[in-house]
Amino acid sequence: MKTVEIIGYRRANLGKTDAKKIREEGNVPCVLYGGDNQVHFFSPVILFRDIVYTNEAHFVHLNIEGEECQAILQEVQFHPVSEIILHADFLRISEDRKIKMDIPVRLTGKAPGVEKGGALVRKRATLKIAGFPKDMPDHVDVDCSGLDFHHAVKVSDMEIENLEFLDPPQASIAVVEVPRAAKLAEESAAAAPAAGAAPVAGAAPAADAKKGEAPKKADAPKKEAGKK
Repeated sequence: MKTVEIIGYRRANLGKTDAKKIREEGNVPCVLYGGDNQVHFFSPVILFRDIVYTNEAHFVHLNIEGEECQAILQEVQFHPVSEIILHADFLRISEDRKIKMDIPVRLTGKAPGVEKGGALVRKRATLKIAGFPKDMPDHVDVDCSGLDFHHAVKVSDMEIENLEFLDPPQASIAVVEVPRAAKLAEESAAAAPAAGAAPVAGAAPAADAKKGEAPKKADAPKKEAGKK
């Protein structure tokens, strides 16, 4: 896995007012966990481009005023409207301890269902994986070459040596869905009665085949004249 360097500067003051000022100056308030003490620092927002806005996972080489360590970006908070990075959490790592990371998914292979007009839908953009840092991949390739209509690749189908997938086993990663037009056609065909089917007992008589009119009802018997 590739490594991105992040340069940080220790925060002299903590609190909302100080954090707001840090953001206004183009920096991101950060915290480093995993050591004896938490380290509060800030870093230029431009340095986050290669670890946040990417489709691959990365390790981070942190340099906080000369104190260096290996870490991973554990969590990022964004502004709900502007999507500016508000805060970042880093976790210190070591080669002899397992870590958990969200690794991006990359779909590979041609799905037969897509060639028939279906749509390949990605259900999960990342997969949560546990393992030693040396075994962590940049991304996870998911083979879709066996997917037909309504078929899916699930977490339980994935297997990578020395790594453990932590998402629910039955969760779908990718699925081939039938287009809406094809679905409606299938439903219409299923709802239509079979041609030439026998009439149901007790049903109203069919229209006259020659004249296109329903047969007339028999007239009611007339009362005899003079009888009450």
